[in-house]
Amino acid sequence: YRRRELWSEAGWRWLAQSGREAPFHWKREGRDWRLRRFDRWIELPADEPVVHVSWYEAEAYCRYAGRRLPCEAEWEFAACWDARAGRKRRNPWGDEPWTPRRACLAQASLASVHAYPEGDNPWGVRQLIGNVWEWTSSTFRPYPGFSPDPYQEYSAPWFGTHQVLRGGAFTTSPRIAYGGYRNFFTPDRADVFGGLRTCAIEAG
Repeated sequence: YRRRELWSEAGWRWLAQSGREAPFHWKREGRDWRLRRFDRWIELPADEPVVHVSWYEAEAYCRYAGRRLPCEAEWEFAACWDARAGRKRRNPWGDEPWTPRRACLAQASLASVHAYPEGDNPWGVRQLIGNVWEWTSSTFRPYPGFSPDPYQEYSAPWFGTHQVLRGGAFTTSPRIAYGGYRNFFTPDRADVFGGLRTCAIEAG
């Protein structure tokens, strides 16, 4: 939060305007970090995903870690592609419907990042569905052949100004969460259940 070189121009402006010095609802006490959960401060859980971070913060963290955010296509490939069968699946675990053992959906709180192994994709990547929304590097744009539904104000007005998140959060209904489900917010939003998953920067 103090290293200018980690932030984009827009991200640095957002940081200055917001006065943020840590993720939303975090504070330092001595050498430790505390997290505000409703009306009390608790010890920062070591096994929960980071949440309530803006896209700017996610991007800056990736630069710090020598990583990057996946683009939307990369994220969906990881979530849905079955290399053994050579085809796309509906969910990381297959085409079978959600069960409470496969993903943290329709819950009251976050889960450990180690939970829900039955929802892993074929490569062992966990929690691609549920727990926290995951920012991608992609700007929200229409797919080829897009046509608006009767509620035209939902998506079309936000093309080009919002960033895509994938995967759903612990609050998301299992009726709508699947590997192809998209969400979108402006890059300054840290009040939603948004987190991140990083990927490697290609050599060369």
